[in-house]
This record gives sequence, structure tokens and C-alpha cells, in this order.
Amino acid sequence: MILSIYISFAISARKTAWMLQQIFNLTVSHQTVLNYARAAAYYCHRVNMDYKGDIDDTSVGDETYLRINGKNHYTWFFISSKKKSITAYHLSDNRETVSAITAIKEAVRTRGPNQKLTIVTDGNPSYTAALHYLNAQEQDNNKHPNINQIQVIGLKNLDEVSSEYRPFKQIVERLNRTYKHHVRPAAGFNSFNGAMAMTALFVTHYNFLRPHAALEYRAPISLPHLMNLRTIQAKWIQILKMGCELEH
Repeated sequence: MILSIYISFAISARKTAWMLQQIFNLTVSHQTVLNYARAAAYYCHRVNMDYKGDIDDTSVGDETYLRINGKNHYTWFFISSKKKSITAYHLSDNRETVSAITAIKEAVRTRGPNQKLTIVTDGNPSYTAALHYLNAQEQDNNKHPNINQIQVIGLKNLDEVSSEYRPFKQIVERLNRTYKHHVRPAAGFNSFNGAMAMTALFVTHYNFLRPHAALEYRAPISLPHLMNLRTIQAKWIQILKMGCELEH
């Protein structure tokens, strides 16, 4: 019930505790809500990683900011262009190359042996430097074709490339807005771990539970384990069970 209200319906921890008391006569504190979310995030992160599946030939990346202890931090996202599933998420206190490398490595982790990938980004030079590094590694290992990069610069289409690939960039911008909607009730985070827990749980909700209009209101990743479950809380319970089983 905590995950259903706090994560899926993007309600603050204090209001989640109040709703549980007023609607279901369950007395918990807002700190209990936060503690439970952090504990659940550990198992949900395992499900996010293990059930990500294959990726589309074109992925889109971007970073958006959030506040932790009054300072800007950055959440890096990559999303598949057709499946609309989040393929990577990474939280950092900077927008530099090492963070971009971490995000891109996870985004391409499940690609096929000969799959040719294109990554669409903005003009942040960290992406370009990260791809130079990763492509050089792949050439040394002779494992995969080089990853191609397309840059969509600015807010207006001032060149042919931006005009052609702007719709891809808009995919990740919509994802960022959805993420902001879910983290806004927190009004900032007191710890890095709390922000990371919220991000991991958001990805679980987005990939496995949230109906997507562009996918005929199906979730981006269909899990057979959830097909016969009718309530959102039952689906969260099943995902937690799956995460526990992945430990063994």
C-alpha cells in the first residue's frame, strides 16, 4: 500500500502516512514510509536490472536535476525509442564524463552482439567523450560495432539533424517531466540514498506498472508474473517477491 500511494500515485511521504491512517486505519509515520521505500528499492533495483530485456536500435539520453541537501544533483536517464522502457538510470553530483560513461554502459548492456546502436543526446560534451572512450574499448575487445551519436542542439530546429531527431529528444524530455512529477512531492531530499531509492522505485513503476499511451496503455515491459493481478498493490508485492528471489 505504501508503494502504491507513495510511488505509483506520486503522493508525499507525510500525505501517504495520513491516507493510510484515514482510509485504511493503518497507523504509520512518514519516516516509516521513507524507510520502507528505501528497503523496497533494494529489491526493485534488482528487478529493474534483471528484467530490462533487449533494447531498441535507437536510444535517447538526457540528465535532469534534483535537490539533495540543498544542492543540485543529476539523474541520468536513457530510454528506448520504440519500447519506451528506461534502459539506464544513474544519480550523480555532476554532469561530467564519468557519469555519462556509467549511464551509457548500463543503457547498452543488453544489446545484441552485432546490434548497431544510435544514441540521441543534447550538446553536453560529456556524452561525446564517454562514447569515444566506450567505442575505443569495444574496438580493443572486438565485441560490438561502434555506437553512433546524434546531437539535437537547443530548443529550435536550426539544422537538418535537429529537425530529423527532435522527436526522439522529446521522448526523454517527456520522461523527465514524468520523473519531476514523482519527485516534486518530496520537495528535495535529505540524503543521496533517499533520492536513489525514489529513482529506482520510479523506474520500476514506469517500466512495469505504468500504462503508456503510445503503447496502447500497456506498460513498456510486460511481466508474465503480473498479468493476472488486478490491483496495483498486488503487483508491487509480486515485484518485491521477484526481487527477493533474485538474491538466491
